[in-house]
Amino acid sequence: MMFVLMITILSSCKKKEDQTTTYTPTPYAIQIPLRFPSLLNIPKDNPMTQEGIELGRYLFYDGRLSGRTDPDSMMSCSTCHIQSNSFVCGIDHPKFKGGHPFGITGIPTSHYMLPMINLVWNTTGYLWNGAIYPGNPDIQSRNLEDIVRLVMTIPQEMYADTNRVKILFQQLNGYPGLFQKAFGSDVITIKNMGKAIAQFVRTLISANSKFDRFMRGEVQLNSEELDGYVLFMTEQGGDCFHCHGGDGNPLFTTNLCYNNGKDSVFTDPLDHYSVTKNSMDIGAYKAPTLRNLAFTAPYMHDGRFKTIDEVIDFYSSGLVWSPSISPLMHHLRTGGVQLTPIKKAHLKAFLLTLTDSSFVINPAFGRPAKLPD
Repeated sequence: MMFVLMITILSSCKKKEDQTTTYTPTPYAIQIPLRFPSLLNIPKDNPMTQEGIELGRYLFYDGRLSGRTDPDSMMSCSTCHIQSNSFVCGIDHPKFKGGHPFGITGIPTSHYMLPMINLVWNTTGYLWNGAIYPGNPDIQSRNLEDIVRLVMTIPQEMYADTNRVKILFQQLNGYPGLFQKAFGSDVITIKNMGKAIAQFVRTLISANSKFDRFMRGEVQLNSEELDGYVLFMTEQGGDCFHCHGGDGNPLFTTNLCYNNGKDSVFTDPLDHYSVTKNSMDIGAYKAPTLRNLAFTAPYMHDGRFKTIDEVIDFYSSGLVWSPSISPLMHHLRTGGVQLTPIKKAHLKAFLLTLTDSSFVINPAFGRPAKLPD
């Protein structure tokens, strides 16, 4: 009888002990800036938590994600996605000539880079061709979490052995506990790595440019910037707003793909047509956000334009016809919007008001002082 009583007491203690280690992550709510959309791309199976974001930030900056043992090894997410360049590698990157990254094998990525800005509001599709999208029949190619897995495994990126990665991180003293706090298990999986990094990336929000402050009534735009804003927002001006939004779309992108008249012959096998098989998507690519253009050169999917001035010149007089060109390119007959030099300068002045310098120095987005070991 005494033995049974002891067993009951020990069992009760064990239950109390288990209850004290219950998985209880701290919810994290995205603070939606003024005028920004309320619809967020946060999967139900990966809610935002403080612990998940913290873990994701560590993983984002950890070179061991490639399976190598040095935390500062050749390849981490941050090797290419550099905060000071709005999380692109930048045209002056010492390793990637002209801003075109390549993987650990030396094979270049298919396209140049898109900035990691306000991706939590992207509900249509990721990458230049929109290949990662919510309704993809391939359930492993639907969201940011899936992009992490792809980056880890393909030759153009980390080309990691995922089993090796899991074993390596499992052996690092600091990481199992972080996974326990974030996901309720100290068993490290690639799936939870993807979830954590995706949570961190969803916090990379830019909403404090001069234009944002202008819309909040905190500052004024000068006459050149205001004229550039009018040009941006009118079809007879710069005609930019259809694809890149404006005062009603603070993301400055629709996150949709367009053939914007760069070419008449198409050889890239990874345009939007490769995803949809719709002939009207031949030569179509995502309209990137115009936020922080000052930091994100070179421009377009193939990096053909090195400066903002070159981009404005293209839309002013460089459009080329093709059967699949977007009907939104209203000034195709004249080769572009035909801006005068003064109007070009004013449009550029407005575009530079979209620069959010606080975004590229925000310590919450930067490399942690110390990575787990």
